[in-house]
Amino acid sequence: MPILLAVRSREIHAIDGDGEFVFNFKKQNYTANEYAMFMRKTGLFDLISNRIISNLLDYVMGVEVGLDSNSRKNRGGHLMENLLEDYLIKAGLVKDETYFKEMRASVIQQKWNIDLSRLSNKGKTEKKFDFVVKCGATVFAIETNFCSKLNETARSYKTLALEARSIENFRFVWFTDGYDGWKGARHNLEETFDVLDDLYCINDLENGILKKLFN
Repeated sequence: MPILLAVRSREIHAIDGDGEFVFNFKKQNYTANEYAMFMRKTGLFDLISNRIISNLLDYVMGVEVGLDSNSRKNRGGHLMENLLEDYLIKAGLVKDETYFKEMRASVIQQKWNIDLSRLSNKGKTEKKFDFVVKCGATVFAIETNFCSKLNETARSYKTLALEARSIENFRFVWFTDGYDGWKGARHNLEETFDVLDDLYCINDLENGILKKLFN
């Protein structure tokens, strides 16, 4: 099972909207229901039911290759997006009604008449946010990551936070986590933290920060 999730460790720590859970596969010491719960929470059932895995041997060989290449770099970011989406739904938000995935700044401008030209580098680039939440008159633009290029990301988001401050009815929010990444990038993270009011981690999600944000 661990190799199907593209990890080498026999002990897997995971988290979803229900909280953290740990599985140790050194021994076959779980019930069928516990294995099923693990497969459901980690998405393995979806891989099988959607026929993403059609040949188990080829899939495992592909995972082995992926573990030793750059193809693994974005895995944490997608997992963080999925985790945040679980909490958005848990907070009572509805997809494509009160929260939106992968929305471009130009779409935000058209939909809610908010001038985001400051974020586009004078029209040279267009920012796309992982999530956008509309709550009352305020639009929350959200980015997520997990230990991915934190130095570079922190510098970029510091600039974005400073530019977003002067935009009426608009707030930039960043959810990031991962102890090793935070430790290595702590100076850049500190600079961003000083100018970005809405910088949160998984612990904040567990403690109900979304309900406070969108209340």
